[in-house]
Amino acid sequence: MRIKGLEKAKKIYFIGIGGISMSALAKFLSTCGYQVSGSDGTRSEETEALAFYGARVYIGADGERAELKAADVVVFTDAIPPDHIEFTTAEKLGKRICSRAELLRMICEEFPHVIAVAGSHGKTTCTSMCAHILKHAAAPFTAHIGGEDSAFGNFYTTGSEYLVTEACEYKKNLLKLRANTALLLNIDRDHMECYADFDDLKGCFRRYCQSADAAFVCADDPNCVGLGDFSTFGIHDVLADYRAIDLRANGERYSFTVEEYGKPLVRVRLNAVGRCNVYNAVAAFAAIRSLGFDEKEIAKGLESFTAVKRRFEKIGAYRGASFICDYAHHPREIASTVATAAGVCRGNLYVVFQPHTYSRTKLLLKEFTEALRPIKNLMIYKTYPAREKYDGEGSAETLSRIVGNCLYSENVYVLKTWLKKTVKEGDLVLFLGAGDIYYVAQYLLKELG
Repeated sequence: MRIKGLEKAKKIYFIGIGGISMSALAKFLSTCGYQVSGSDGTRSEETEALAFYGARVYIGADGERAELKAADVVVFTDAIPPDHIEFTTAEKLGKRICSRAELLRMICEEFPHVIAVAGSHGKTTCTSMCAHILKHAAAPFTAHIGGEDSAFGNFYTTGSEYLVTEACEYKKNLLKLRANTALLLNIDRDHMECYADFDDLKGCFRRYCQSADAAFVCADDPNCVGLGDFSTFGIHDVLADYRAIDLRANGERYSFTVEEYGKPLVRVRLNAVGRCNVYNAVAAFAAIRSLGFDEKEIAKGLESFTAVKRRFEKIGAYRGASFICDYAHHPREIASTVATAAGVCRGNLYVVFQPHTYSRTKLLLKEFTEALRPIKNLMIYKTYPAREKYDGEGSAETLSRIVGNCLYSENVYVLKTWLKKTVKEGDLVLFLGAGDIYYVAQYLLKELG
């Protein structure tokens, strides 16, 4: 496949190629016959995996790199600063430069049908669920996933009729996306540094839904209500077009019947834990069902989905206590994940939370406090700053003081000592955050033996 807009290009260079979304796009272009190369700040599983697709990956930025100078197109991630040496070099050389979102838009235009998943929470899980449904139905599809599905990773392809992708609201990137079927899972106060106010954020999601041929919006989310005349899904709203009814739980794994326009259709038994996944599943069901797929095939596809990496992922155990990692970095996600953990924990629940960016913590300080304060055994770990400079008002230390009745640590050895003294068989240690806490947890398991 040759991408419209990239017909004359042969060599593509990615700045920040190791990011989950960027690496998935790099893999896709490699399968299309482009020569792909790029750089990233650190070595990771993704930078290593790209080698299997024929991509040449470098660790560290270098404005004199031959592949950068030879590139026909340079793709950059929003995470890089404007003074990044490879970005400024590409500008000086007069290279064609495009953002990750712009490249995704070009790729979308090559598919007859694009299914996009938007929302403040749950995008990766719902996207993976859609992919599992299409795989089970033997449909020719490609999945671009913003995380790592346990079966597909962040990229999977069997053909080019359907594209399943995530629509990210950061810097209003979702407005650059062309979707035939749009899903909106929820709306929450996140990435507010990119918006004038909350109404601006909601308006962005509204325009995203309006731009699609068909849109499905969560009827139970108060911030989605009143956005427009869109199709709906949910659990509680009896008027939702697609609804999960007769919910039953078995150790935080839920089963339910899908109701389509008031008519019971099929029973679904999820193998992914957490009540939040009922919403993700019924949203995926609605999207794929609207394309004419059989309800039983959709149900079986949903049941084949088990997990996404860093979404309530068990990474090991110590003294019979389970170590589970989750990407939750927003107050609403934290509350939901802690509730799920409490539902499966046989002993004491211990939570280690790492705030992600100073600006998010500062903006949502009240909400974070409300979500964290009820946790009995809580350790707040130093902030993962991402692209931001230190801000004491939004630091993890400030958050821990306001939450109270919790511990604070900037040192992995403090975590190790704490866990060594406290955990026992039947306990559950939950590591929350979108930063490097995942790797901290893995290191702790190794150190603890």
